[in-house]
Amino acid sequence: MPRLLLVRILFNIVGTLAVVLGLIGIFLPLLPTTPFLLLATACYMRGSQRMAHWMHHNRFFGAYLRDFHENRGIPLKTKIIALSTLWISLGISAWVMPIAWARLLLLIPGIGVTIYLWRYKTRPANTLPSSEYPDI
Repeated sequence: MPRLLLVRILFNIVGTLAVVLGLIGIFLPLLPTTPFLLLATACYMRGSQRMAHWMHHNRFFGAYLRDFHENRGIPLKTKIIALSTLWISLGISAWVMPIAWARLLLLIPGIGVTIYLWRYKTRPANTLPSSEYPDI
């Protein structure tokens, strides 16, 4: 089996695993969704053009991935919802956490994601999301 084919298969396996973890992350508050979907897209771009196309044109997260890859920014409303959900989830997790020192560890992802979203470009309110543009 040629080396290039093995590399493409490996990228597709990692991409598929990342999609599965990203989908699980939708329902589990502390498992991130976005990094896994971005990893899946990057892997599929190197392993399968068909799967990369599927990721970018998926009706649930395709517009979001295209906006990210085109560096168009995140709408302010999305940032507010994401940060609110993050801190509410972290607060609930800290409240039910029986180990006191582990509660402090929850601050690490909370502060990290907050800084990242705060610094990431905010898409102006008067621009259309990439779903309104023709397919790429």
